[in-house]
Amino acid sequence: MSRALRAFVAIAALILAMPALADPAIAIVVGDQTPLRPAPRDSAKPHALLWQGEALEVRGERMDYLQVYDHRLERGGFVSARSVRRVSTDEASAPGLLAVIRFLRETPGSEALGVAYSALYIQAASPQVLRGADGAEALDALGTFAERLARRASSGSASTRTAQAALSGHLEVAMSYGVGFTSLERDSRVLICYDGDAFHRLVDLGRGDALQRAHAVLSLTRADCIDGDLKPTERRAADEARAELLEAVDVSDLPLYVRNRVHMRRAAVWNSLAFHSARRGEPAQSAAARALQELARVDKHELTDEDQRTYADAAMRVNASRWAALPAKPSAPASKGERPRLVLAKGQPGETCVLLVDAKHEPGNELAKRCTYGIVWESSATLNREGNALAVGVQNTEAWREMWVFRRSGKSWSVASLPPAATNPGVGYAEFAGWVPGGRQVLVAREASGEGKYKRSYELMRIDTLSTINTVPDPQLLPAFSRWSDSAWKSASLSLR
Repeated sequence: MSRALRAFVAIAALILAMPALADPAIAIVVGDQTPLRPAPRDSAKPHALLWQGEALEVRGERMDYLQVYDHRLERGGFVSARSVRRVSTDEASAPGLLAVIRFLRETPGSEALGVAYSALYIQAASPQVLRGADGAEALDALGTFAERLARRASSGSASTRTAQAALSGHLEVAMSYGVGFTSLERDSRVLICYDGDAFHRLVDLGRGDALQRAHAVLSLTRADCIDGDLKPTERRAADEARAELLEAVDVSDLPLYVRNRVHMRRAAVWNSLAFHSARRGEPAQSAAARALQELARVDKHELTDEDQRTYADAAMRVNASRWAALPAKPSAPASKGERPRLVLAKGQPGETCVLLVDAKHEPGNELAKRCTYGIVWESSATLNREGNALAVGVQNTEAWREMWVFRRSGKSWSVASLPPAATNPGVGYAEFAGWVPGGRQVLVAREASGEGKYKRSYELMRIDTLSTINTVPDPQLLPAFSRWSDSAWKSASLSLR
C-alpha cells in the first residue's frame, strides 16, 4: 500500500467491516470525555471515555442512545445521540463534509475532529474531485490539523490533568486514522512533530494552489523537527532535500507575509548547506552568499508578530556563517617584527588547532595554542593596535559562533572563548565589533536564543577577563560604539540589521 493511503486506512477498514445497516452507519464523537455506557441510561456507569473525532460503528438505537462499537478500543456500548454526529461516506455527502472541514480549520482545539472529517471526506469524494481543488484543500486541511495538534502537544499549555488527558486522547484519535507523529527531545523537553504525510502528497502530486504548496513546504522543512542524532552526512542530505523543496516554491503569487516566511526558511537552509561545505573543506561561498541574499529579500515591514522571532532566528543563523560568503584572504606572511598572527594546523582527526605565532615563536614553539572541532574563520582574525590581543571567530555548529580572544599578560599569552550566551548551544553568535585604544577593552556584539530565552546586546568588555563593563540593547546608547566600532564589522555584520 502506498504512503498516500496510510492516513485513511482505519476509516476504510471500519466501513468495509460494517454489516449492511441503514445509512448512515458511522457516528463521530464531537465532544471530549463522552461516556461510553454499558446500557442506554444516564445512570449506567461508563466503562470508557471517548474523545472528539472518535469514529464509531452504529449498530442500533435505543431510546435517545445509539448502540455503537469502537474499533480503536475494541469495545461496544451506548452513547448519547446528542454527543455524536451521524455521517455518511457516500459521494453525495462530500460537499457537506468539506463545509465542516472549513469550519473546523478555523476552530483551535478541534484538530482531532478535523482529522476525522478530513478522513471521511477523502473516503467519500470521487477520484475526480480528489484530484481537483477540493481534494487539495482537504489534504491541506488534514496536514494543518495534524501539525496544529502536534504544536499544541509541544507547547506545554496542557497544565492540568484534564487538559493533558484530552491532549493525549486527541493524539490517539488522530493516530487511529493513520496520522503519524514523531517525538524529539529539544532543550530538555519533548517536541511532537507531524510526519507530514498529507503535505508530502500535496507536493509530490503537484496539487493545490501556490499558497497551499508553500504552506506544505514550510511545514516539511522545519529545522526543529529534524532528528538531532543524524550523522553529518545524513543531516547534509536532509538539508539538501529541504533546499530542493523550497526551490520549487514560486513566491511571486504569495502574500507578502508568506513570501517572507519562504525567504527566511531558504536563508536558514542555505546557511546550513554553507556550514556543511565549509566543515568538509569544500567551497562554501556560493551557499553562504545565497543565504545572505534570501535574508535580504525579506520585507521587514510585512513581518507578523509571530514572524519577528523567526526573522531573528534566521538572521542569527546566517550571521553565524557570514564569513563563508567572503573570499578567503591569504595567510599573513611570516613577519620579521613582533606582531603576532594565527596559523592553523591539523590536530586529532577532524580537529583544527589555532596557533598564535610571531617572528620568534613559530609552530612548535607558539605563543598560545587551542584546538577545536568547529570551523575557525581565519579571515575574521583581527589584532589590536597595541598587539596584545587578537580575536577570531570559531563556529561550532551551523547556528552557533563563538569569539576566541588571545591576550597577553606580561610575557605569556592565553586564550579564552566567549559564547553567544551562557546557555547550551542553540542559535547565536558572539563577534568582535571593535578595539578600544589602550589595549584593555574590546567591543562585542552578542545575540542568542536558547532554553526559551532571547537576547541581543552590545557590550564593552575587558580584554584580560572578558567581563562586561557595560551592555546596551542598542549600540547608539554606548559612546564607545560610536567612536571605536570597526568599519568592517559595521558594513558586514547582520547584528545591525
